Formats: sequence, structure tokens, C-alpha cells
Amino acid sequence: MDQNLNNWLQLILRWAHVVAGIAWIGHLYFFNWVNGPLQAKLDGPTKKAVNPELMPRALYWFRWGAAWTWITGILLAGLIYYHGRIVFEDPTVGNPWLWLALVLITLAVGFVLYNFIMKAIANKDVAAAICLALFVGVYFVFEKCGHFSGRALYTHAGVIFGTIMALNVWMVIWPYQKKIISALKAGTPLAPDSPEVKIAGLRSRHNTFMSVPLVFTMISNHYPTVYGMEPMYRDIALFAIIAVGFIITRLLYGKAAKVPGF
Repeated sequence: MDQNLNNWLQLILRWAHVVAGIAWIGHLYFFNWVNGPLQAKLDGPTKKAVNPELMPRALYWFRWGAAWTWITGILLAGLIYYHGRIVFEDPTVGNPWLWLALVLITLAVGFVLYNFIMKAIANKDVAAAICLALFVGVYFVFEKCGHFSGRALYTHAGVIFGTIMALNVWMVIWPYQKKIISALKAGTPLAPDSPEVKIAGLRSRHNTFMSVPLVFTMISNHYPTVYGMEPMYRDIALFAIIAVGFIITRLLYGKAAKVPGF
């Protein structure tokens, strides 16, 4: 590909990726850290009047932000890492398009497994731990079998989180929210312990926890100081960053519950 065309495509895709990501993650934080605490303060009649007008509008930008963030991100990754062959530690070794196909298959199968585990195991902390262990396993397959570069490993960690998050939005959160809003509008609101409310809330929280380390992996390609370390230290640094991101998210949930209204 002509280098000038390549540069323009990267610029346009990256711009669109960031703008769509702002719309998506901004609404995710609104739902979890603003709207969630607010809903606990509203009575039934107020919810019936407000939510059928508010939530569909917010969910529109939320789900389409997720879709376009993922689409532009995958196209950008394909252009930079696979077309440019920098997905590998040694660009002269390996078939990049074969590995792109394997990555896409892994993402699809991975979400199916994640979805199954979260539904099959009652203890959601145990289920989440199993999913994180699978994530670590996939990471090391990319590293040891695919011989991905440090830069590619960090980016693909973000791709895994982003794919799970986007599919959570379209396959779980949005379908269940439609049922929740329809029931509220009909005057038969679903109970807080109903499956639709519990599962939609759980997946939204999962997305929130994944979003903070996801943002780091999005910007990590600018910082070879981190991804360019010796493999052992590079991997430890990434997993530490993920852990710190989860801790920060937990603290922000605590802060959101304490922010007062007037």
C-alpha cells in the first residue's frame, strides 16, 4: 500500500476510534457512576416518567459507540499490526493473516466461553477469576506460539477486553435493558433481583472494570519503555497495570455512591 494512503487511513481510523470510544466509555461511566446512584433515589412514578425517555436515548449512543469503537479498532489493528507485519517480534517470520484469522476466532470463542462461565457458575467472583485465567492463557499463547511483539501483546490484551465489552453491550446489556424499560413503561417494573436486572448490571460492572486497563492498552503503543522491557518484566507490568486498573475502578464505585445531590 502507498505509504501516504496508509498514513491517512491510520489517521482517520484512529480519530474515529477515539471519538467513538469517548461516546461509549463516557456513557458507560454515566450509567455506573451517575445514573446508578441516581436511580436508587427515584420513586416508582418518577422512574416511569423519566427512564423510558432517558434510557433509550443514552443506550443508543452507548451501543453504537461500542460498535464503532470495535469496528475502527479492529480495522486499525489489521492495518498497523498485520498489514505492517509488526505483530511479530521478528517481522520476517510468520503469516500475519493466518494469525489475524486465529485472533478473530479466539475472540469469538472467548466471548462464548466467558458468557457460558458467567451464566453457569453461581459465584460470580469465582467465574470472573476463571475468565481472567483464560485471558492470561490466551495472552501467553500469543506470546509463546505467535511470537507477538511486546507492543502487539499489549494492544491485543486491549482488543480482548474491548471485544468482550462490545459483545456484552450488544448481546446482553442492550437486549435486557429493552426488557427492563418496556416493563417499566408498561407499569410492571422488574424486581431488582430479576435475572434481566441482575445480569445487565453485572455485565455493565464488568465492562467498567475492564475499561480502565483497556484505556492504558490503547495508549501503550506510544510507550516502548513499558512494552519494550524484557518479556518477564513486560508481562508483570501489564498484569500489574490491569490489577491497578481494577482497584481504581473499585475506588471510583465507592466514590460514586458518596457523591451528593443538592
